[in-house]
Amino acid sequence: QVQLQESGPGLVKPSESFSLTCNVSGDSITTNFAYWSWIRQSPRKRLEWMALISHSGTTYVNPSLNDRASISRDTAKNQFTLQLRSAGPEDTAVYYCNANLYGHLFWGQGTQVTVSS
Repeated sequence: QVQLQESGPGLVKPSESFSLTCNVSGDSITTNFAYWSWIRQSPRKRLEWMALISHSGTTYVNPSLNDRASISRDTAKNQFTLQLRSAGPEDTAVYYCNANLYGHLFWGQGTQVTVSS
């Protein structure tokens, strides 16, 4: 069974950039028809999908992030990473990585990111 583990900076200052990494075990991120996403939940909002990278490396980013986000992967390390630029208070949230494997969903435990000076 696939397992996901997020890691991130915890605390970020406003206007800074940060990265979140999801380490994947139990399956390869290049497995056919596998889709890997970042999703976040802030205290006042519902879950917000941020970005996705497919088994083939195709990427999709939520347009509401105004080009502040990008997603990439390291197939050798079997991990994928979210980069978010120009952090603001609205980016304070619990960030989850997610896998969709043949319609089955798997989640990491989440990592808190707080944007504060």
